[in-house]
Amino acid sequence: MSWSGWGDPARAQALSPELAQLVHGALRIQRPGTPVPAIASLRLPALRLPAAALARLRELLGPTHVRTDPEARIRHACGRSTPDLLRLRANALEAAPDAVVEPGTHEQVLELLRACASHRIAVVPFGGGTSVVGGLMPRADRFSATVALDLRRLAALVELDEVSRVATLEPGLRGPEAEALLAARGYTLGHFPQSFEYATIGGFAATRSSGQASAGYGRFDERVVRLRVATPRGTIVAGEAPRSAAGPDLRQLLLGSEGAFGVITAVSLELSPLPAVRIYDGWRFDGFADGLEAVRRLAQDGPVPTVLRLSDEVETALDLARPEQIGRGGAAGGCLAITGFEGTAADVARRRESVTAILREAGARPEPDAGPAWERGRYSAPYLRDALLDAGALVETLESAAFWSGVPRLYEAVRGALVDELTAQGTPPVVLGHVSHVYPTGASLYFTVACAQLDDPLTQWRRAKAAACDAILVAGGTITHHHGVGSDHLPWYERQAGELAIGALAAVKRQLDPDGILNPGVLLPQ
Repeated sequence: MSWSGWGDPARAQALSPELAQLVHGALRIQRPGTPVPAIASLRLPALRLPAAALARLRELLGPTHVRTDPEARIRHACGRSTPDLLRLRANALEAAPDAVVEPGTHEQVLELLRACASHRIAVVPFGGGTSVVGGLMPRADRFSATVALDLRRLAALVELDEVSRVATLEPGLRGPEAEALLAARGYTLGHFPQSFEYATIGGFAATRSSGQASAGYGRFDERVVRLRVATPRGTIVAGEAPRSAAGPDLRQLLLGSEGAFGVITAVSLELSPLPAVRIYDGWRFDGFADGLEAVRRLAQDGPVPTVLRLSDEVETALDLARPEQIGRGGAAGGCLAITGFEGTAADVARRRESVTAILREAGARPEPDAGPAWERGRYSAPYLRDALLDAGALVETLESAAFWSGVPRLYEAVRGALVDELTAQGTPPVVLGHVSHVYPTGASLYFTVACAQLDDPLTQWRRAKAAACDAILVAGGTITHHHGVGSDHLPWYERQAGELAIGALAAVKRQLDPDGILNPGVLLPQ
Protein backbone atom coordinates (compact mmCIF):
# COMPACT_ATOMS: atom_id res chain seq x y z
CA MET A 1 0.00 0.00 0.00
CA SER A 2 1.22 3.47 -0.88
CA TRP A 3 2.07 5.45 2.26
CA SER A 4 0.36 8.58 0.91
CA GLY A 5 -2.50 7.34 -1.27
CA TRP A 6 -4.37 4.30 -2.42
CA GLY A 7 -2.99 0.93 -3.39
CA ASP A 8 0.01 0.01 -5.48
CA PRO A 9 2.09 3.07 -6.38
CA ALA A 10 2.84 1.46 -9.74
CA ARG A 11 -0.87 1.65 -10.59
CA ALA A 12 -1.28 5.33 -9.73
CA GLN A 13 -3.41 7.12 -12.31
CA ALA A 14 -2.94 10.51 -13.88
CA LEU A 15 -5.90 12.52 -15.13
CA SER A 16 -6.43 12.18 -18.84
CA PRO A 17 -6.58 15.51 -20.72
CA GLU A 18 -10.31 15.01 -21.23
CA LEU A 19 -10.94 14.34 -17.56
CA ALA A 20 -8.70 17.18 -16.40
CA GLN A 21 -10.62 19.61 -18.60
CA LEU A 22 -13.94 18.21 -17.36
CA VAL A 23 -12.95 18.43 -13.69
CA HIS A 24 -11.59 21.98 -13.84
CA GLY A 25 -14.60 23.21 -15.78
CA ALA A 26 -17.31 21.48 -13.76
CA LEU A 27 -15.83 22.20 -10.32
CA ARG A 28 -14.35 25.64 -11.07
CA ILE A 29 -11.02 24.72 -9.50
CA GLN A 30 -8.84 27.75 -8.88
CA ARG A 31 -5.58 26.18 -7.72
CA PRO A 32 -3.90 22.77 -7.44
CA GLY A 33 -4.04 20.75 -4.25
CA THR A 34 -1.28 20.43 -1.70
CA PRO A 35 1.30 18.05 -3.18
CA VAL A 36 2.41 14.87 -1.47
CA PRO A 37 5.60 15.66 0.48
CA ALA A 38 8.65 13.45 0.51
CA ILE A 39 8.26 10.87 3.24
CA ALA A 40 11.63 11.89 4.73
CA SER A 41 10.35 15.43 5.23
CA LEU A 42 7.43 14.47 7.45
CA ARG A 43 7.54 15.55 11.08
CA LEU A 44 6.54 12.96 13.66
CA PRO A 45 5.72 13.63 17.30
CA ALA A 46 8.44 12.65 19.74
CA LEU A 47 8.32 9.06 21.00
CA ARG A 48 6.34 8.78 24.23
CA LEU A 49 6.89 5.05 24.80
CA PRO A 50 8.50 4.54 28.22
CA ALA A 51 11.81 2.65 28.13
CA ALA A 52 10.52 -0.07 30.44
CA ALA A 53 7.47 -0.62 28.24
CA LEU A 54 9.57 -0.76 25.07
CA ALA A 55 11.85 -3.32 26.68
CA ARG A 56 8.87 -5.45 27.71
CA LEU A 57 7.35 -5.38 24.23
CA ARG A 58 10.66 -6.41 22.67
CA GLU A 59 10.99 -9.19 25.21
CA LEU A 60 7.54 -10.52 24.26
CA LEU A 61 7.79 -10.26 20.47
CA GLY A 62 11.48 -10.01 19.66
CA PRO A 63 13.26 -6.77 18.67
CA THR A 64 12.52 -7.10 14.95
CA HIS A 65 8.76 -7.13 15.60
CA VAL A 66 8.65 -3.90 17.61
CA ARG A 67 9.34 -1.03 15.22
CA THR A 68 9.80 2.62 16.14
CA ASP A 69 11.41 3.82 12.90
CA PRO A 70 9.75 6.80 11.18
CA GLU A 71 8.57 4.91 8.09
CA ALA A 72 6.73 2.26 10.12
CA ARG A 73 5.07 4.93 12.24
CA ILE A 74 4.02 6.95 9.17
CA ARG A 75 2.60 3.90 7.39
CA HIS A 76 0.43 3.16 10.43
CA ALA A 77 -0.57 6.74 11.19
CA CYS A 78 -4.02 6.74 9.60
CA GLY A 79 -6.41 5.08 7.18
CA ARG A 80 -7.30 6.02 3.62
CA SER A 81 -10.17 8.49 3.88
CA THR A 82 -9.76 11.80 2.10
CA PRO A 83 -9.27 13.59 5.47
CA ASP A 84 -6.55 11.04 6.29
CA LEU A 85 -4.74 11.78 3.02
CA LEU A 86 -5.15 15.52 3.45
CA ARG A 87 -3.57 15.27 6.91
CA LEU A 88 -0.62 13.38 5.42
CA ARG A 89 -0.21 16.04 2.74
CA ALA A 90 -0.40 18.76 5.41
CA ASN A 91 2.27 17.05 7.53
CA ALA A 92 -0.21 16.67 10.40
CA LEU A 93 0.74 13.37 12.02
CA GLU A 94 -0.09 14.00 15.66
CA ALA A 95 -1.92 10.66 15.87
CA ALA A 96 1.00 8.56 14.59
CA PRO A 97 1.71 5.56 16.85
CA ASP A 98 4.82 5.48 18.98
CA ALA A 99 5.57 1.92 17.87
CA VAL A 100 4.32 -0.78 15.52
CA VAL A 101 4.10 -4.23 17.09
CA GLU A 102 3.73 -7.47 15.13
CA PRO A 103 2.59 -10.46 17.22
CA GLY A 104 2.77 -13.87 15.58
CA THR A 105 0.36 -15.92 17.70
CA HIS A 106 -2.87 -15.55 19.65
CA GLU A 107 -0.94 -16.05 22.87
CA GLN A 108 1.43 -13.20 21.97
CA VAL A 109 -1.56 -10.94 21.36
CA LEU A 110 -2.90 -11.80 24.83
CA GLU A 111 0.43 -11.09 26.50
CA LEU A 112 0.87 -7.91 24.52
CA LEU A 113 -2.52 -6.57 25.61
CA ARG A 114 -1.76 -7.35 29.25
CA ALA A 115 1.59 -5.60 29.00
CA CYS A 116 0.05 -2.55 27.35
CA ALA A 117 -2.66 -2.37 30.00
CA SER A 118 -0.07 -2.45 32.77
CA HIS A 119 1.90 0.39 31.13
CA ARG A 120 -1.20 2.44 30.13
CA ILE A 121 -0.50 2.11 26.39
CA ALA A 122 -3.34 2.51 23.89
CA VAL A 123 -3.57 -0.28 21.29
CA VAL A 124 -4.92 0.21 17.75
CA PRO A 125 -5.48 -3.07 15.83
CA PHE A 126 -4.21 -2.65 12.26
CA GLY A 127 -5.10 -4.86 9.31
CA GLY A 128 -4.90 -3.43 5.80
CA GLY A 129 -5.02 0.22 6.84
CA THR A 130 -8.03 0.87 4.59
CA SER A 131 -10.40 2.52 7.10
CA VAL A 132 -12.23 5.54 5.69
CA VAL A 133 -14.01 6.62 8.90
CA GLY A 134 -11.18 7.42 11.30
CA GLY A 135 -10.94 3.85 12.56
CA LEU A 136 -7.18 4.23 13.06
CA MET A 137 -7.35 7.64 14.74
CA PRO A 138 -7.69 6.94 18.48
CA ARG A 139 -8.14 9.56 21.16
CA ALA A 140 -5.16 8.53 23.23
CA ASP A 141 -4.09 11.68 25.07
CA ARG A 142 -4.69 10.12 28.48
CA PHE A 143 -2.37 7.19 27.75
CA SER A 144 1.39 7.02 28.10
CA ALA A 145 1.82 5.99 24.45
CA THR A 146 0.07 4.38 21.48
CA VAL A 147 1.02 1.25 19.53
CA ALA A 148 -0.35 -0.01 16.22
CA LEU A 149 -0.92 -3.76 16.54
CA ASP A 150 -0.20 -4.97 13.02
CA LEU A 151 -1.66 -8.43 12.37
CA ARG A 152 0.31 -9.24 9.21
CA ARG A 153 2.10 -12.22 10.81
CA LEU A 154 -1.23 -13.87 11.66
CA ALA A 155 -1.91 -14.84 8.06
CA ALA A 156 -2.62 -18.56 7.78
CA LEU A 157 -5.41 -20.85 6.68
CA VAL A 158 -5.72 -22.69 9.99
CA GLU A 159 -8.31 -25.32 9.09
CA LEU A 160 -10.62 -26.29 6.24
CA ASP A 161 -13.63 -28.41 7.20
CA GLU A 162 -14.80 -29.61 3.80
CA VAL A 163 -17.73 -31.56 5.26
CA SER A 164 -19.17 -28.44 6.88
CA ARG A 165 -17.70 -26.09 4.23
CA VAL A 166 -16.12 -23.92 6.91
CA ALA A 167 -12.63 -22.38 6.79
CA THR A 168 -10.80 -20.91 9.77
CA LEU A 169 -8.56 -18.04 8.74
CA GLU A 170 -6.22 -15.77 10.64
CA PRO A 171 -7.02 -12.06 10.58
CA GLY A 172 -3.94 -10.73 8.79
CA LEU A 173 -4.75 -12.44 5.49
CA ARG A 174 -5.56 -9.91 2.80
CA GLY A 175 -8.47 -10.56 0.49
CA PRO A 176 -6.49 -11.92 -2.49
CA GLU A 177 -4.35 -14.13 -0.22
CA ALA A 178 -7.41 -15.68 1.40
CA GLU A 179 -9.10 -16.26 -1.95
CA ALA A 180 -5.97 -17.89 -3.39
CA LEU A 181 -5.69 -20.31 -0.46
CA LEU A 182 -9.35 -21.27 -0.73
CA ALA A 183 -9.44 -21.41 -4.53
CA ALA A 184 -6.66 -24.01 -4.44
CA ARG A 185 -9.16 -26.22 -2.59
CA GLY A 186 -12.14 -25.31 -4.80
CA TYR A 187 -13.84 -22.67 -2.63
CA THR A 188 -14.48 -18.94 -2.35
CA LEU A 189 -15.66 -16.53 0.32
CA GLY A 190 -17.42 -14.47 -2.33
CA HIS A 191 -16.39 -11.29 -0.53
CA PHE A 192 -15.08 -8.62 -2.90
CA PRO A 193 -15.39 -5.08 -1.53
CA GLN A 194 -13.66 -2.24 -3.34
CA SER A 195 -10.90 -2.49 -0.74
CA PHE A 196 -10.50 -6.23 -1.50
CA GLU A 197 -6.89 -6.03 -2.71
CA TYR A 198 -5.61 -4.56 0.59
CA ALA A 199 -8.17 -5.09 3.37
CA THR A 200 -7.91 -8.13 5.65
CA ILE A 201 -10.06 -10.92 7.03
CA GLY A 202 -9.91 -9.38 10.51
CA GLY A 203 -10.84 -5.97 9.16
CA PHE A 204 -13.80 -7.38 7.25
CA ALA A 205 -15.15 -8.87 10.47
CA ALA A 206 -14.33 -5.90 12.70
CA THR A 207 -16.25 -3.48 10.45
CA ARG A 208 -19.11 -5.68 9.15
CA SER A 209 -17.84 -5.32 5.62
CA SER A 210 -20.07 -5.85 2.61
CA GLY A 211 -18.68 -6.91 -0.76
CA GLN A 212 -19.75 -6.08 -4.29
CA ALA A 213 -21.26 -9.57 -4.68
CA SER A 214 -23.28 -9.32 -1.48
CA ALA A 215 -26.59 -9.92 -3.27
CA GLY A 216 -25.45 -13.46 -4.00
CA TYR A 217 -23.03 -14.33 -1.20
CA GLY A 218 -24.28 -12.13 1.62
CA ARG A 219 -22.41 -9.69 3.82
CA PHE A 220 -19.19 -10.81 5.46
CA ASP A 221 -20.74 -10.87 8.93
CA GLU A 222 -23.50 -13.18 7.68
CA ARG A 223 -20.88 -15.77 6.76
CA VAL A 224 -18.98 -15.73 10.05
CA VAL A 225 -19.72 -18.85 12.11
CA ARG A 226 -17.04 -18.49 14.80
CA LEU A 227 -14.70 -15.82 16.16
CA ARG A 228 -11.73 -15.98 18.49
CA VAL A 229 -10.92 -12.69 20.18
CA ALA A 230 -8.06 -11.72 22.50
CA THR A 231 -8.88 -9.16 25.19
CA PRO A 232 -6.84 -7.74 28.07
CA ARG A 233 -8.90 -10.02 30.34
CA GLY A 234 -8.47 -13.22 28.30
CA THR A 235 -9.93 -15.09 25.32
CA ILE A 236 -13.48 -15.23 23.97
CA VAL A 237 -14.55 -17.87 21.45
CA ALA A 238 -18.01 -17.19 20.07
CA GLY A 239 -19.84 -19.60 17.79
CA GLU A 240 -20.24 -23.22 18.89
CA ALA A 241 -22.70 -24.20 16.15
CA PRO A 242 -24.31 -22.77 13.00
CA ARG A 243 -27.21 -21.48 15.12
CA SER A 244 -27.84 -21.58 18.83
CA ALA A 245 -30.51 -20.66 21.36
CA ALA A 246 -27.95 -20.48 24.17
CA GLY A 247 -28.50 -16.82 25.00
CA PRO A 248 -27.65 -13.82 22.82
CA ASP A 249 -25.22 -14.51 19.99
CA LEU A 250 -21.85 -13.11 21.13
CA ARG A 251 -20.62 -13.13 17.54
CA GLN A 252 -22.96 -10.23 16.87
CA LEU A 253 -21.43 -8.29 19.75
CA LEU A 254 -17.90 -8.77 18.44
CA LEU A 255 -18.60 -8.32 14.72
CA GLY A 256 -18.46 -4.62 13.97
CA SER A 257 -16.69 -3.84 17.25
CA GLU A 258 -13.77 -2.17 15.40
CA GLY A 259 -11.09 -3.28 17.85
CA ALA A 260 -12.77 -1.61 20.82
CA PHE A 261 -13.63 -4.87 22.62
CA GLY A 262 -10.71 -7.08 21.61
CA VAL A 263 -8.40 -8.20 18.83
CA ILE A 264 -9.79 -10.78 16.42
CA THR A 265 -7.22 -13.57 16.02
CA ALA A 266 -9.22 -16.19 14.08
CA VAL A 267 -12.37 -16.15 11.94
CA SER A 268 -14.31 -19.23 10.83
CA LEU A 269 -16.36 -18.63 7.70
CA GLU A 270 -18.95 -20.36 5.59
CA LEU A 271 -17.60 -21.19 2.13
CA SER A 272 -19.13 -21.45 -1.33
CA PRO A 273 -17.90 -23.64 -4.18
CA LEU A 274 -15.64 -21.77 -6.56
CA PRO A 275 -17.95 -20.65 -9.39
CA ALA A 276 -17.46 -22.27 -12.76
CA VAL A 277 -18.89 -19.25 -14.56
CA ARG A 278 -18.83 -15.49 -13.92
CA ILE A 279 -20.80 -13.20 -16.24
CA TYR A 280 -21.58 -9.47 -15.82
CA ASP A 281 -24.17 -7.58 -17.85
CA GLY A 282 -25.05 -3.91 -18.22
CA TRP A 283 -28.52 -2.37 -18.50
CA ARG A 284 -29.80 1.18 -18.96
CA PHE A 285 -32.95 2.58 -17.41
CA ASP A 286 -34.59 5.88 -18.35
CA GLY A 287 -34.36 7.16 -14.77
CA PHE A 288 -33.24 6.32 -11.26
CA ALA A 289 -36.78 5.77 -10.00
CA ASP A 290 -37.43 3.19 -12.74
CA GLY A 291 -34.20 1.43 -11.90
CA LEU A 292 -34.95 1.40 -8.17
CA GLU A 293 -38.31 -0.25 -8.77
CA ALA A 294 -36.77 -2.98 -10.93
CA VAL A 295 -33.92 -3.60 -8.47
CA ARG A 296 -36.41 -3.85 -5.61
CA ARG A 297 -38.47 -6.36 -7.57
CA LEU A 298 -35.43 -8.59 -8.09
CA ALA A 299 -34.32 -8.28 -4.46
CA GLN A 300 -37.75 -9.17 -3.10
CA ASP A 301 -39.14 -11.68 -5.59
CA GLY A 302 -36.03 -13.00 -7.30
CA PRO A 303 -34.17 -14.34 -9.00
CA VAL A 304 -31.42 -12.33 -7.32
CA PRO A 305 -28.21 -11.80 -9.31
CA THR A 306 -24.92 -12.31 -7.50
CA VAL A 307 -24.05 -8.66 -8.21
CA LEU A 308 -26.78 -6.03 -8.45
CA ARG A 309 -25.88 -2.34 -8.73
CA LEU A 310 -27.66 0.76 -9.99
CA SER A 311 -26.02 4.14 -10.71
CA ASP A 312 -27.98 7.39 -10.75
CA GLU A 313 -28.04 9.75 -13.71
CA VAL A 314 -24.97 11.74 -12.69
CA GLU A 315 -22.80 8.70 -11.97
CA THR A 316 -23.95 7.16 -15.25
CA ALA A 317 -23.17 10.31 -17.23
CA LEU A 318 -19.64 10.37 -15.81
CA ASP A 319 -19.26 6.60 -16.30
CA LEU A 320 -18.00 6.18 -12.74
CA ALA A 321 -19.34 2.62 -12.82
CA ARG A 322 -16.76 2.07 -15.58
CA PRO A 323 -13.62 3.88 -14.34
CA GLU A 324 -11.68 3.24 -17.53
CA GLN A 325 -14.25 5.36 -19.43
CA ILE A 326 -14.38 8.38 -17.11
CA GLY A 327 -14.04 11.64 -19.02
CA ARG A 328 -14.38 10.00 -22.42
CA GLY A 329 -17.89 11.02 -23.28
CA GLY A 330 -20.06 8.39 -21.65
CA ALA A 331 -23.45 7.43 -23.01
CA ALA A 332 -26.43 9.69 -23.33
CA GLY A 333 -28.90 9.79 -20.47
CA GLY A 334 -30.44 7.28 -18.16
CA CYS A 335 -29.10 5.13 -15.35
CA LEU A 336 -26.72 2.20 -15.65
CA ALA A 337 -27.35 -1.07 -13.83
CA ILE A 338 -24.89 -3.94 -13.49
CA THR A 339 -26.05 -7.51 -12.97
CA GLY A 340 -23.58 -10.28 -12.29
CA PHE A 341 -24.04 -14.03 -12.12
CA GLU A 342 -21.67 -16.55 -10.53
CA GLY A 343 -22.14 -20.29 -10.12
CA THR A 344 -22.53 -23.38 -12.22
CA ALA A 345 -23.18 -22.93 -15.92
CA ALA A 346 -26.73 -24.18 -15.56
CA ASP A 347 -27.54 -21.98 -12.58
CA VAL A 348 -26.05 -18.90 -14.20
CA ALA A 349 -27.95 -19.49 -17.45
CA ARG A 350 -31.25 -19.98 -15.61
CA ARG A 351 -30.96 -16.88 -13.43
CA ARG A 352 -29.57 -14.71 -16.20
CA GLU A 353 -32.43 -15.60 -18.53
CA SER A 354 -35.05 -14.81 -15.89
CA VAL A 355 -33.40 -11.53 -14.85
CA THR A 356 -33.10 -10.47 -18.50
CA ALA A 357 -36.82 -11.01 -19.02
CA ILE A 358 -37.71 -9.04 -15.88
CA LEU A 359 -35.43 -6.12 -16.74
CA ARG A 360 -36.71 -5.93 -20.32
CA GLU A 361 -40.25 -5.91 -18.99
CA ALA A 362 -39.25 -3.04 -16.66
CA GLY A 363 -38.07 -1.01 -19.65
CA ALA A 364 -34.32 -1.57 -19.34
CA ARG A 365 -32.17 -1.76 -22.44
CA PRO A 366 -28.98 -3.84 -22.77
CA GLU A 367 -25.77 -1.81 -22.48
CA PRO A 368 -23.09 -3.59 -24.53
CA ASP A 369 -19.74 -4.14 -22.80
CA ALA A 370 -20.79 -2.34 -19.58
CA GLY A 371 -20.66 -5.48 -17.45
CA PRO A 372 -17.16 -6.59 -18.49
CA ALA A 373 -15.92 -3.00 -18.23
CA TRP A 374 -17.23 -2.76 -14.67
CA GLU A 375 -15.49 -6.04 -13.80
CA ARG A 376 -12.17 -4.79 -15.18
CA GLY A 377 -12.35 -1.54 -13.26
CA ARG A 378 -14.07 -2.66 -10.07
CA TYR A 379 -11.04 -1.89 -7.86
CA SER A 380 -9.69 1.11 -9.80
CA ALA A 381 -11.80 4.07 -8.68
CA PRO A 382 -9.84 4.87 -5.47
CA TYR A 383 -6.68 5.43 -7.52
CA LEU A 384 -8.38 8.28 -9.36
CA ARG A 385 -9.02 10.16 -6.10
CA ASP A 386 -5.29 10.76 -5.53
CA ALA A 387 -4.94 12.44 -8.92
CA LEU A 388 -8.03 14.56 -8.25
CA LEU A 389 -6.59 15.70 -4.91
CA ASP A 390 -3.42 16.70 -6.75
CA ALA A 391 -5.51 18.73 -9.20
CA GLY A 392 -7.25 20.68 -6.42
CA ALA A 393 -10.51 18.74 -6.20
CA LEU A 394 -11.98 17.57 -2.92
CA VAL A 395 -13.32 14.04 -3.46
CA GLU A 396 -14.85 11.80 -0.80
CA THR A 397 -17.49 9.13 -0.35
CA LEU A 398 -20.13 8.30 2.23
CA GLU A 399 -22.83 5.67 2.48
CA SER A 400 -26.02 4.70 4.29
CA ALA A 401 -28.95 2.30 4.00
CA ALA A 402 -32.71 2.40 4.51
CA PHE A 403 -35.83 0.32 4.05
CA TRP A 404 -37.16 0.40 0.49
CA SER A 405 -39.96 2.79 1.39
CA GLY A 406 -37.38 5.26 2.66
CA VAL A 407 -34.66 4.90 0.01
CA PRO A 408 -35.93 7.71 -2.27
CA ARG A 409 -36.29 10.06 0.71
CA LEU A 410 -32.79 9.22 1.94
CA TYR A 411 -31.31 9.73 -1.52
CA GLU A 412 -32.82 13.19 -1.91
CA ALA A 413 -32.01 14.24 1.66
CA VAL A 414 -28.30 13.37 1.48
CA ARG A 415 -27.80 14.83 -1.98
CA GLY A 416 -29.62 17.99 -0.96
CA ALA A 417 -27.59 18.41 2.24
CA LEU A 418 -24.29 18.03 0.40
CA VAL A 419 -25.26 20.41 -2.40
CA ASP A 420 -26.63 23.04 -0.01
CA GLU A 421 -23.68 22.99 2.40
CA LEU A 422 -20.90 22.98 -0.19
CA THR A 423 -22.63 25.58 -2.34
CA ALA A 424 -22.96 27.80 0.73
CA GLN A 425 -19.18 27.48 1.14
CA GLY A 426 -18.69 28.69 -2.43
CA THR A 427 -17.79 25.29 -3.88
CA PRO A 428 -20.89 23.82 -5.55
CA PRO A 429 -20.34 20.07 -5.83
CA VAL A 430 -21.05 17.25 -8.19
CA VAL A 431 -22.80 14.48 -6.23
CA LEU A 432 -23.03 10.96 -7.63
CA GLY A 433 -24.94 8.05 -6.15
CA HIS A 434 -25.55 4.35 -6.56
CA VAL A 435 -27.23 1.36 -4.98
CA SER A 436 -24.66 -1.36 -4.40
CA HIS A 437 -26.16 -3.73 -1.78
CA VAL A 438 -29.76 -4.95 -1.77
CA TYR A 439 -31.97 -6.94 0.59
CA PRO A 440 -35.63 -7.97 0.51
CA THR A 441 -36.41 -5.11 2.90
CA GLY A 442 -34.11 -2.33 1.70
CA ALA A 443 -30.86 -1.20 0.11
CA SER A 444 -27.71 0.82 0.63
CA LEU A 445 -26.95 4.15 -1.00
CA TYR A 446 -23.36 5.16 -1.76
CA PHE A 447 -22.46 8.75 -2.62
CA THR A 448 -19.35 10.24 -4.20
CA VAL A 449 -18.86 13.99 -3.76
CA ALA A 450 -16.50 16.22 -5.73
CA CYS A 451 -15.94 19.97 -5.49
CA ALA A 452 -13.10 22.49 -5.57
CA GLN A 453 -10.84 22.53 -2.52
CA LEU A 454 -10.82 25.56 -0.24
CA ASP A 455 -7.75 26.71 1.68
CA ASP A 456 -8.84 24.48 4.59
CA PRO A 457 -10.27 21.38 2.90
CA LEU A 458 -10.45 19.42 6.17
CA THR A 459 -12.89 21.91 7.70
CA GLN A 460 -14.68 22.20 4.36
CA TRP A 461 -15.36 18.46 4.26
CA ARG A 462 -16.08 18.18 7.97
CA ARG A 463 -18.93 20.66 7.61
CA ALA A 464 -20.29 18.90 4.52
CA LYS A 465 -20.06 15.47 6.12
CA ALA A 466 -21.84 16.73 9.25
CA ALA A 467 -24.69 18.09 7.15
CA ALA A 468 -24.99 14.78 5.31
CA CYS A 469 -24.89 12.76 8.53
CA ASP A 470 -27.60 14.93 10.08
CA ALA A 471 -29.70 14.38 6.96
CA ILE A 472 -29.19 10.61 7.13
CA LEU A 473 -30.60 10.41 10.64
CA VAL A 474 -33.52 12.75 9.92
CA ALA A 475 -34.40 10.69 6.83
CA GLY A 476 -34.40 7.44 8.81
CA GLY A 477 -31.19 5.92 7.44
CA THR A 478 -28.32 4.27 9.27
CA ILE A 479 -25.18 6.31 9.80
CA THR A 480 -23.14 3.58 8.09
CA HIS A 481 -23.95 0.46 6.09
CA HIS A 482 -20.48 -1.01 5.63
CA HIS A 483 -17.74 1.55 6.36
CA GLY A 484 -18.04 1.31 10.14
CA VAL A 485 -18.34 3.92 12.88
CA GLY A 486 -14.69 4.78 13.56
CA SER A 487 -14.21 8.14 15.21
CA ASP A 488 -15.76 10.13 12.35
CA HIS A 489 -19.30 8.76 12.79
CA LEU A 490 -19.26 8.51 16.56
CA PRO A 491 -21.51 11.52 17.39
CA TRP A 492 -24.20 10.30 14.98
CA TYR A 493 -23.87 6.69 16.08
CA GLU A 494 -24.56 7.80 19.64
CA ARG A 495 -27.72 9.58 18.44
CA GLN A 496 -28.81 6.61 16.34
CA ALA A 497 -28.26 3.98 19.06
CA GLY A 498 -29.44 6.04 22.02
CA GLU A 499 -28.00 6.64 25.47
CA LEU A 500 -29.18 3.35 26.98
CA ALA A 501 -27.68 1.20 24.20
CA ILE A 502 -24.38 3.09 24.23
CA GLY A 503 -24.25 2.61 27.99
CA ALA A 504 -24.76 -1.14 27.57
CA LEU A 505 -21.89 -1.34 25.08
CA ALA A 506 -19.71 0.76 27.37
CA ALA A 507 -20.40 -1.75 30.15
CA VAL A 508 -19.20 -4.56 27.86
CA LYS A 509 -16.03 -2.61 27.14
CA ARG A 510 -15.38 -2.08 30.86
CA GLN A 511 -15.68 -5.85 31.40
CA LEU A 512 -13.37 -6.84 28.54
CA ASP A 513 -11.04 -3.83 28.56
CA PRO A 514 -11.19 -2.27 32.03
CA ASP A 515 -8.30 0.11 31.35
CA GLY A 516 -9.83 1.29 28.08
CA ILE A 517 -6.66 0.72 26.03
CA LEU A 518 -8.33 -0.76 22.94
CA ASN A 519 -8.85 1.82 20.17
CA PRO A 520 -10.02 4.56 22.55
CA GLY A 521 -12.53 6.97 21.05
CA VAL A 522 -13.38 4.60 18.19
CA LEU A 523 -16.93 3.14 18.19
CA LEU A 524 -17.52 4.36 21.76
CA PRO A 525 -16.78 7.63 23.57
CA GLN A 526 -14.01 7.54 26.13
